[in-house]
Amino acid sequence: MAADRNRTWALALLASTQFVLILDTSVINVAAPSMGADLDISPAALSWVANAYLVSFGGLLLLSGRAADILGRRRLYVAGLATLAAASLLGSFANSAALLITARAVQGIGAAMAAAAALALLLMLFEDGPERHKALGVFAAMAGAGGAAGTVLGGVLTSWLGWESTFAMNVVVGLALIVPATRLLPPGRPAGGDRRGFDLPGATTVTLGLALLAYALVSSGEAGWSAPETLLTGGAAVVLLAVFVVVERRAEFPLVPPEVFRRRTLRLANLLAAMWQMALFPMFFLVSLYLQAVLGYEAVSGGLGLLPLSLVVVAVASFTDRLIGRFGLRTVMGTGFVLVAAGMAWQSLLSPTGSFAADVLPPSLLLGVALPLVSITTNIAATLGTEEHEAGLASGLVNTSMQFGSVLGLAVLSGVAAARTEAVGPAGGADAALTEGFALAFLVGGALALAAALFSTRLVVPAAPAPSATPAPPAAPQLPTGTQPAGRIGSER
Repeated sequence: MAADRNRTWALALLASTQFVLILDTSVINVAAPSMGADLDISPAALSWVANAYLVSFGGLLLLSGRAADILGRRRLYVAGLATLAAASLLGSFANSAALLITARAVQGIGAAMAAAAALALLLMLFEDGPERHKALGVFAAMAGAGGAAGTVLGGVLTSWLGWESTFAMNVVVGLALIVPATRLLPPGRPAGGDRRGFDLPGATTVTLGLALLAYALVSSGEAGWSAPETLLTGGAAVVLLAVFVVVERRAEFPLVPPEVFRRRTLRLANLLAAMWQMALFPMFFLVSLYLQAVLGYEAVSGGLGLLPLSLVVVAVASFTDRLIGRFGLRTVMGTGFVLVAAGMAWQSLLSPTGSFAADVLPPSLLLGVALPLVSITTNIAATLGTEEHEAGLASGLVNTSMQFGSVLGLAVLSGVAAARTEAVGPAGGADAALTEGFALAFLVGGALALAAALFSTRLVVPAAPAPSATPAPPAAPQLPTGTQPAGRIGSER
């Protein structure tokens, strides 16, 4: 009983970390205009207050996941939170664009360490099966709540206490999470972890490759997809990632064992994790823009408009594990993607003379149902059969997939919206042009979700073994359809 209570508190700690990391991204988006006005930062430089975080965070997730396996999950978790808190303290005293962007880049480093270690710790604490499904449900619920809470809190803190308070908040929260970590989280490295060596060439090439890829994606929104800056950095990223693959095939102790990518379920699950982020993540940004730029809401009111969605996410995530146990992982996943497609199509019907109650609330509630279904099931599928000493690697892979899905989705859908708005032009009115741009972006997001629903039918999920007609020796309990006993991540069963 005491052990179960400790695990419950540990889950609360890890889920709170996820809440804070997601919240921090949306808080800064709201506070950025005030930072630019106070410090006289140009729009181009101001965009890198957000982008610097995305580049360092996306570039270091995979390395952080593997480092958690080698160095210890709790150690990396605490180090990540400490780095995040220190960078936030620097940001709260920033008096120039350079210092602010530096603080955000270091925040991204700390966030990557903490995020990868947090999910790896969750996988270690909860066995593959219903327990893990429930824990991932809590994790997803807190992520959804953090996305909306950040928009509201960013407006409140910026309006009442100044943009510096959005950084100071991370200092307080980081320290508050570090204090109970040593008591609630398991110490040391996992048994069986690879301590014999570290793949420095692989770590260097994959980190630089992913960072350059993130840079190319986030800069494409301003410079354009055909700009030399985008093409050169994107090309360099591809070359480095190709070198990484070659290095891993020859390394004695590879950062990512090549056999990992031979497992079809893992490959497809990570693709689906990226696709749901591509479809859904930009929706928060575009809906907030619609509420403020077209309907005239204040930043705080626009953020509150996403609160009902977050409440639905929390409610549905609380019983998603039971849906998976009853209907199976693949069925719940496919249903979730279909609901995402339907919700995005519904959201595309918004009007320049509409209202929150008629144009935003109904489809957002449907998307609130869909979000935990796709997020929880893709995380489960991406970590099926993960051994304890490989939990960090699995965490790094799926976190990297989701991060790049969100960055790519925002770049693509924002570009679609901007291109459509420009094509319509001011002739029909600025609000009408903006609305048409948002509508087309939502339709593209719905098409991505529909494609993901089709891909999900190809997911191979082991079924629970059939009951035996003859008595058998005691064995591990059977798991519901959609799960499998733990096994090496690189094996295909």
